[in-house]
Amino acid sequence: MIRIISGSRKGRKIQAPSNLPVRPTTDFAKEGLFNVLVNKIDFEKTKFLDLFAGTGNISYELASRGCEAITCVDNDSRCLKFIAETAIKLEFNKIRTIRSDVFTFIKGAKGKWDLIFADPPYEDVNNTGKIPELIFAKEMLEEGGLLIIEHPERIHFTDRSHLLDTRKYGKVNFSFFGFEEKV
Repeated sequence: MIRIISGSRKGRKIQAPSNLPVRPTTDFAKEGLFNVLVNKIDFEKTKFLDLFAGTGNISYELASRGCEAITCVDNDSRCLKFIAETAIKLEFNKIRTIRSDVFTFIKGAKGKWDLIFADPPYEDVNNTGKIPELIFAKEMLEEGGLLIIEHPERIHFTDRSHLLDTRKYGKVNFSFFGFEEKV
């Protein structure tokens, strides 16, 4: 069950189909993440990119808070269908979906975003570690923007440039990357 924690659709619950190949971010972790973001981001002026979008959990939270534009990228057509249908039900007209392998999408990306969130499969340790360098090499992040990667504890980014902070919420870890000093 996905619960929107704040904004215009606060309290709305969304039931994702059980056959989706996803691991949605827990409410506890999502609340911790948004407690950080609420002090860093003007949601209404944010262009958001959701990589490995899955159920769209993080995208709905941003849409509920008035996010300017949301792009969800996932390789699974069932996930994207669910996101599109849910966006219609919740009247989130600023969410668009793109079916693509995330790494192929990054290679061909032509835009810049204020906030990029990546929640790759936890078992994909090798590719998860490449995400920050690919994003920064393609200059996909607006100046002052944030890249956030959700990952298991066994993955560490301490040797990566642009790492600002890592926060832990239960078994969920978020690493923050950007151009500023600290999150």
